[in-house]
Amino acid sequence: MIEIRIHGRGGQGAVIASQILAEAAFREDMHVQAFPSFGSERRGAPVAAFVRLDDEPVRIRTEIYEPDGLIVLDQSLILQKLVDVTQGFKEGGWILINSSHPPEEFAGLGSYRVATVDAAHIAVEHHLGSITAPIVNTAILGAFSTFTGLVGLEHIAEAIHATVPVKPEANVAAARQAAQSVKVLDAQAAGR
Repeated sequence: MIEIRIHGRGGQGAVIASQILAEAAFREDMHVQAFPSFGSERRGAPVAAFVRLDDEPVRIRTEIYEPDGLIVLDQSLILQKLVDVTQGFKEGGWILINSSHPPEEFAGLGSYRVATVDAAHIAVEHHLGSITAPIVNTAILGAFSTFTGLVGLEHIAEAIHATVPVKPEANVAAARQAAQSVKVLDAQAAGR
């Protein structure tokens, strides 16, 4: 089983990202589970969403405490230490961060594969959200596809069409652009 924790802020699309990812994996004949976790339910507050992917039925029904991978929709959660995104993180895992910074700047997170993509800039280019509050979820999932190889980009695009009622073509275009823009730092370099 692959367990993924998505960290973001209210309004960035973490919950929808978990649903899109689950839908895309389901289209690849995986068994899936996706669900959110809210603290204070307000725009800008830290939120988390969870996704489980497996070849067998998923029967566990708890939050994900030891994820294999992390998706971080807002780098300030890491930089300002608002949330310990790596809490319980499995050794040898991967982290995908929405950031304009190169992945080397996040090497201090530990011996993990780290990737960054400027999903905020891509979202703004495709008019997803506003300049001050871009909705980065579909862009980050395009980068996820390239970075992890767990779910194909075409299935991400199909899941966006099935799940996102507003601007589906712009969302797919953002995912495709992010898939080509992701920058990766491998675990050995990150652990130096």
